Amino acid sequence: MKYGYIRLTKQDQNYNLQFDALTAVGCDKIFSEKMARTNFERPELIKLLGTLTQGDTLIVWKLDRLGGPVKELIKIVNDLNSKGVQFISTTQNIDTNTPMGRFFFHIMASLAEFEVETIRERTKARLESARARGRKGGRPKGLSQQARLKAIVVYQLYQSNELSVSEILKQTGISVGTLYSYIRHMEQEKSKSKEKSVVIEK
Repeated sequence: MKYGYIRLTKQDQNYNLQFDALTAVGCDKIFSEKMARTNFERPELIKLLGTLTQGDTLIVWKLDRLGGPVKELIKIVNDLNSKGVQFISTTQNIDTNTPMGRFFFHIMASLAEFEVETIRERTKARLESARARGRKGGRPKGLSQQARLKAIVVYQLYQSNELSVSEILKQTGISVGTLYSYIRHMEQEKSKSKEKSVVIEK
């Protein structure tokens, strides 16, 4: 049986968006609840997790709908796997029924946690960025920490030749232009690293 889970916060009133996405993939029953971002009490999710049995599937619109820190997300998904329950995130193309799906779950969970930490420090970062632009003039070069983390994952997938370009785009949710931009960036980093290594050896 396919179960859907919808979580709403005060900031994102997108019930219909989530409901339509879960309905489109054939959910038989959908649990939903509204909560604040700072309040992680989720009685409907707890009820749903207690309902799931072997062979069932839990589907969410996006990984962050489960809420909570990344350690909790990983624990929930690992518990589902041990019970023989499949987990799917429709937007991020995560399906823990496959090895690649489980890999992407851990990557996306880490990115989600990183994003939360980034948001918490956004005001401070903006001030520092503004001061940096004032000193150097123009836009700071290079990728942000979050973008670089994703670039590393994309580059490793591209180099492994296990997935086609279109499959990488589908799994990571980036455009083909961004993919090749990430690849160029990582190649440049590798080249600079080799140059430094040569200088040190000399």
